[in-house]
Amino acid sequence: MLMRTDPFRELDRLAQQLMGPGTWSKPSAMPMDAYREGDEYVVAFDLPGVTADAIDIDVERNMLTVKAERRPVTKADDVQMELSERPLGVFSRRIVLADTLDTEHIQADYDAGVLTLRIPIAERAKPRKISIGVGSGHKEISG
Repeated sequence: MLMRTDPFRELDRLAQQLMGPGTWSKPSAMPMDAYREGDEYVVAFDLPGVTADAIDIDVERNMLTVKAERRPVTKADDVQMELSERPLGVFSRRIVLADTLDTEHIQADYDAGVLTLRIPIAERAKPRKISIGVGSGHKEISG
């Protein structure tokens, strides 16, 4: 259901982590899982520390784009940062979806730093029975 288009994605992700935070013109990658669950395709993105209003989800034809921004937490003037390892900036992921998915009915939920998209499998892609006419009668075949 998911089409992988970039075999060097892991190399790009490592390079982006070394080069610093992402920007809107050059976002960093975000980790994700994708799997089929019954009649739905589920894609889960890790976005810890991102508020729901900082997430943008777009679908154009069969291209799904998820962008998110982790902004720095405002601190008092007397706070001195000792260690900062949590990445800030913009994160993005583009996924080519198969034509067998119903992009008109995508559901998005955000809980505990995980954005979960549920994409139903289109009716035309589900198995169905086809009736065959033989002479004057019809015979059903399971498909």
